Amino acid sequence: MVSIKSIVLASLATFAVANPIDLEKRQGTSGITSVKCGSNTYSRSQLNSATSKGCSLHAAGQTLGSNKYPHTFNNREGLPLATSGPYQEFPILTSGVYSGGSPGADRIVFNPSYNGQCVYVGAITHTGASGNNFVSCITN
Repeated sequence: MVSIKSIVLASLATFAVANPIDLEKRQGTSGITSVKCGSNTYSRSQLNSATSKGCSLHAAGQTLGSNKYPHTFNNREGLPLATSGPYQEFPILTSGVYSGGSPGADRIVFNPSYNGQCVYVGAITHTGASGNNFVSCITN
């Protein structure tokens, strides 16, 4: 007869195999060298800076720009992200940290409450997407 312990262990093993994202990547950018969004490449430092700014604004209940960033990212496109939601999106720029004005095409996505922390979960871009949709940036 199969014990409950065996069933639980088998279930956990299945989950571990079915979730291929490294723990480091699920909890931030430590496993990432850079991301490429269209023709723009962003370093880990740039990802961290944009995420930090987005997280601090979100925690303070503040926003920037006419589109009020950070704001909810609903992931209607079903893009692969490193954790489940909730998600917020915030612009990432090649010229520094977003402080208002035009957000450009590229965004970082963060989860403001992953295990009690605000963490980077992916990068997305309008470049190459139809309409106002997003596609994933390429992680290096």
